[in-house]
Amino acid sequence: MSRRTRVGLASAALVLLLLLAAWARLSLGARIASPAQLLEVFSGGGRGALRFMVLQDRLPAVVAAVLAGAALALSGGLFQRLLRNPLASPDIIGVGYGASAATVIGMLVLGLGGWALSGLALLGALAVAGAILAMSLGKGDMGARLVLSGLAIGAALAAVVNLLLTRTDVRSAADALRWIAGSVTDATWEKLGVLALSLLVLALLTALVAPRLALLELGDDAARALGVRVTAARIALVALGAALCAAAVAVVGPLSFVAFMCHPLATRLLGSRGNLAVTALTGSTLVVVSDLLAAHLFGIGNGLPVGVVTGALGAVFLLLVLSKERS
Repeated sequence: MSRRTRVGLASAALVLLLLLAAWARLSLGARIASPAQLLEVFSGGGRGALRFMVLQDRLPAVVAAVLAGAALALSGGLFQRLLRNPLASPDIIGVGYGASAATVIGMLVLGLGGWALSGLALLGALAVAGAILAMSLGKGDMGARLVLSGLAIGAALAAVVNLLLTRTDVRSAADALRWIAGSVTDATWEKLGVLALSLLVLALLTALVAPRLALLELGDDAARALGVRVTAARIALVALGAALCAAAVAVVGPLSFVAFMCHPLATRLLGSRGNLAVTALTGSTLVVVSDLLAAHLFGIGNGLPVGVVTGALGAVFLLLVLSKERS
């Protein structure tokens, strides 16, 4: 089977699973919406209560899961391919912590929202990405130094976040804690507009630099021989990966392990080197399915934050990866 056929089949399977999970998420709840009712709502009809339930309560969560999952998956795929290290995802090497800490500061200290909060998250992610790269340069295993540097910076930023949570009022702290856990249910159409536009621009830029990423995977010397400006390409790819992570984190919080899992899963689906488009589809599908599980299968009261489910799945996936490496 050719690679193009594999990509097509994998994409079709992921889209089908995504649509089924999205339909279930829109239909199920305290009040069940039938397929006929959903079609009526999306055709512009339906009663006021039904329209509000579907269009203002459930649909934003589904759209947030699709967009954030794609952004985080692309971010993870860029970092893992660029650094040639399956552990080099933004939530493990500390880039996600940078975006999270900056967002919490913006929420609790500066009272920011919308584009301002997304911009601050981007600055935090870029600052941490730059610091980690600077600390990992030198002789020896760059991948190991990068992961260790990220863990150290992430621990420091987690301490900053905890300090802020203990110094704010209970209501603000509760809202921030739910965001830190990772939740798509609080997404608004305004926030989703920011995320959608950011993802569109960043995905187009990623498509433009993807050929250079493929050459960098051959090694720095080979890439230079083929005319790639290695340092400039690395900086551009790191900036793109950090921006994708920050765009998602600013809206839905740090969904644990999504960026880490999706590119390896896409690679397994294709049976060869991963494809960034399939990686993005994997991320969207994973988060929508996880949100469905969080809202219903593991629901307690109003349901669990989706980040709890992705964190549990990611922990199992990480153990499987480590056991495979050991064997």
